[in-house]
Parts: sequence; C-alpha cells; structure tokens
Amino acid sequence: MLEILKELNIETHLIFSKWALATLKYETERSFDDIAALATKYCVMKDMAAPPSSGSFLHDGMIILPCSMKTLAAIRSGFCDDLISISANVCLKERRKLLLAVRETPLSAIHLDNMTFLERAGATIFPPVPAFYTRPKTLEDLIDQSVGRMLDVFGIHVDNFERWESFRKDKTLK
Repeated sequence: MLEILKELNIETHLIFSKWALATLKYETERSFDDIAALATKYCVMKDMAAPPSSGSFLHDGMIILPCSMKTLAAIRSGFCDDLISISANVCLKERRKLLLAVRETPLSAIHLDNMTFLERAGATIFPPVPAFYTRPKTLEDLIDQSVGRMLDVFGIHVDNFERWESFRKDKTLK
C-alpha cells in the first residue's frame, strides 16, 4: 500500500506498533527502514502529540493494516494510550474515514461486537479476505487485490488488480 501511495505522490504518516515490528520481521523480508522510507513521515507510537493525534491536523483518513483485536478494542472503548488508537478515535470524532483491516480468526462474540460498534460509529471493517474469482497465481496477486479494494474506499482507484466484471464464459460452475 505504501508503495502505491508513494508512487501516486500521496502524503502518508506511518505509525508502527511494537507488534507490527515483530510481525514485519516474521512475515516479510523487508526491514523497518525499508518500510519507513516509503512513508512521507514516520510517527513514533508513544508520541501522543504527533500530528495525527489532533482533530486540527487535516487528512483524508486512516488505515490500520493489520488491525489487531487489541487495537480494535482500544478504539471501541476510547482507551487511547498510544498514537494509533488516539488517531483512530480522532478520525471517528471528526467523521473522517477509518478503515480497520482486521485479520485475526476465528472471531469471538466480543470481536464481532467491537466491529459492529465501530462500523456503526463510522469505521469501515475490512478483513483482507482474498478474492478467488481473480484466480490469483501469487501471494502478490492476493495482496494487490486487497490493497486495491482498500484504496477504493478512499476514492483512490488503481488498476493493478482484476476487478469483477461478470461470470467468465470460459469458466464452468461446479
């Protein structure tokens, strides 16, 4: 996502949680410096005075990718003890777009309740569920489709993934 936004010259403010850093090391070959270099600005998670923590900081919205159930619960309860949760709460109070890419499974009744509450408060709940109608061949294909659909929510339309048009005549239904 940051690669696309940088290519489009869209200003981004990156906030990493400590668990995002751990996930980055575990799930990718990229370093923190590689990812941080893609963002316009990097904000330290404990810096509660960083620009995104204020409603007077103008921006188009926030994407939390991925959004843990801990972060989801913090946003829902308003218990803002870090820059991610306070910035998300600012998005809600200012009626700005907030997309939460939740990815933990299975979901408990508590998770579902938190997601329902936040959706009603104005957030978009967007689990990065793969679209198999595109017949993805690589992990990159799956990522591109999810990222492209997330950007659609913000009115940023990219053409790096296949969009639904209709049933293909060359495919048979089983």
